[in-house]
Amino acid sequence: MKFKLLLVATIVAIGQIHNVAANAESTQIERLVSEDKLATSLSKTSATIDRLPLATAKDLLAQSSQKTRKLAQRKPLQPAPAPAKPSPPTQTPTATPAKNQKQVLVSDIIIRTPAGALAPELESKVRQILTVKTGQPTTREQLEQNLNAVRALGAFAAVEIIPEDTAKGVKLSFLVTPYGTLRQVQIKTLPASSSTILKQTDVDSIFGTQYGKQLNAVELQAAIKQLNAFYQKQGYNLAQVVDVEELGADGTLKLVIAEGLIEDVQVRFLNKEGALVDDKKKPITGSTRPFIVTREAELKPGKIFNRNTAEKDLRRIYGLGLFDDVRVSFAPGSDPAKVLLQFNVIERKTANILAGGGISSTSGLFGSISYNQLNIGGNAQKLGAELQVGTRSDVLFDLNFTDPWIATDPNRTSYTANIFQRRSTSLIFDGGKTPAYIPDTTDIPRIRRQGAGVTFSRPLNGDPFSDSTWRGSLGLQYQRVAIQDVDGRSIVPRDSRGNELTFSKTGQDDLLMVQLGITQDLRNSFVDPTQGTLLKLGLDQSVPVGLGNIFMTRARVSYTNYTPVKLLNFTPGSQALVFNVQGGTIVGDLPPYEAFSLGGTSSVRGYEDGDVGSGRSYAQATAEYRFPLISIVGGTLFADYGSDLGTGNSVPGNPAGVRSKPGSGFGYGAGIRVNSPIGPIRIDYALNSRAESRIQFGIGERF
Repeated sequence: MKFKLLLVATIVAIGQIHNVAANAESTQIERLVSEDKLATSLSKTSATIDRLPLATAKDLLAQSSQKTRKLAQRKPLQPAPAPAKPSPPTQTPTATPAKNQKQVLVSDIIIRTPAGALAPELESKVRQILTVKTGQPTTREQLEQNLNAVRALGAFAAVEIIPEDTAKGVKLSFLVTPYGTLRQVQIKTLPASSSTILKQTDVDSIFGTQYGKQLNAVELQAAIKQLNAFYQKQGYNLAQVVDVEELGADGTLKLVIAEGLIEDVQVRFLNKEGALVDDKKKPITGSTRPFIVTREAELKPGKIFNRNTAEKDLRRIYGLGLFDDVRVSFAPGSDPAKVLLQFNVIERKTANILAGGGISSTSGLFGSISYNQLNIGGNAQKLGAELQVGTRSDVLFDLNFTDPWIATDPNRTSYTANIFQRRSTSLIFDGGKTPAYIPDTTDIPRIRRQGAGVTFSRPLNGDPFSDSTWRGSLGLQYQRVAIQDVDGRSIVPRDSRGNELTFSKTGQDDLLMVQLGITQDLRNSFVDPTQGTLLKLGLDQSVPVGLGNIFMTRARVSYTNYTPVKLLNFTPGSQALVFNVQGGTIVGDLPPYEAFSLGGTSSVRGYEDGDVGSGRSYAQATAEYRFPLISIVGGTLFADYGSDLGTGNSVPGNPAGVRSKPGSGFGYGAGIRVNSPIGPIRIDYALNSRAESRIQFGIGERF
């Protein structure tokens, strides 16, 4: 224990002499011992001087003892202001005697250890810093300065001055106890039940240069600062050395470190002003269940706080879409070495109702209402409902429910369930140079889909807190598909040319599909990628049931590559070349409305939607150059090509052939992108291989 106390006292003395700023690391060194222990250490040194029965030196030493005791009663040292420049390694004490202090004549100066003579090189270092000289007078203050200067060398576990009266004056004996040899530094964590995140190799890389040498407090302090900096660099902002144990007989020195163990994770709700209580001093309550927040955090009780991990946790929590702001704070734990991690959240409104109306070719004059809630029951579960009533159709609706993370699943598995009745115009039966209509009309057939489904999705890396490059989905969906007239009052099994419109030839089919999807995402950004790749694989398998007894296998693949470039320089911002290739094929039974459709805003630009063709198989390629123009506006140059690979006539009823669709097409042009809250608004001007041109609109990038 004596080693421990004097090592700390030595380090404190270094700070006093050098006037070095006590940063976070050195402040912890000063706290290694309490005020009482420091007082005990200094008092022992004083008492040694007090016991000397030297009449000539009595007043000098008594005053020194009194001042030392007063120093012991002071509060622990506080950090000093940082110096403008680093202080030199040592500072020689002044030799100028203070006024009104008693002086004694120094007759001799001896430097030794309790065991005898001191090693010559150490003795030389001590004598170089002493300002007291043989044959010269000295004072109490000079004596203390020299004592602290010897301590500041960092080479001694104990330093005492023993004065002795002689006929020629006072003989001063500097009694020093050198530290032992340091063999290894080990880590001991607080609380003792925790384990360090450091590897022994990390510790050895910092302290290894001191192994096999006599321990030096100055070098030890520098290495401890380096160790604390190592923690900081790794993101462990709360970790630091808080104690140094006694050097063992085997040369092992243990550093006691509080690494910032998390005792508990708490969720606190704030109001819009960021306060924890309202005007009536009542705590702010929230609708979100706390575990919805804490399960998004990788930082759990029993883990060490890490700034980098905390930043990722904050992004995930904010990404729930339930909060306007998320902040982190700390509170003391039940143990001084533990901390309470607090996530402070400001909730946002999560529900909205929208009403609208209009006129469309599918529904005629219609009115609609929709409801969305992002936080059902405080569980971050989403509910969406939409209802539409029109003059040309049945009541249309879409009800969906999403749980972003099934509570009992450790792998962040989510699911979405929905039930729907939808009505639309099929691109398969529309467009072309020679349209085919509903018999005895000039109307395009409408498709009504009634059904329900459920889809499960999850990352495939097994870690819910890391960004998974692979993600998989598995779903089951049932649909009753009906081909209707424009008013939705009757079923239409054939078009005006006698071609079958459904596989069952009745105008209605049943589709029960098992759907599998796999995605690999290596892009550098989900919002505005400029580098990386995106791979999508899809496989749908129908189960023969009901009308049509359809057995169909559909496979699709899409691959996109992003390459950063800098070809134009209108304004600062990211630029990229984007290449996409995709294709698909259907094996087995094929209802005509399930064929692949080509042409349009999301396919080959320059053509109307579906005007290139429809086939059992297809291939498509796109090249784009994306660049910034001004502020929120970007530009693009593009070229698209698509082909049904000659499979148009293998679709039942040959819907593309009877409508004179070419089966392949090429489009090119330029466009602008306007960033908006709902995503980039696309406005493209495109020309096709028929020398036709058109302006086309869309929301969001195609890939």
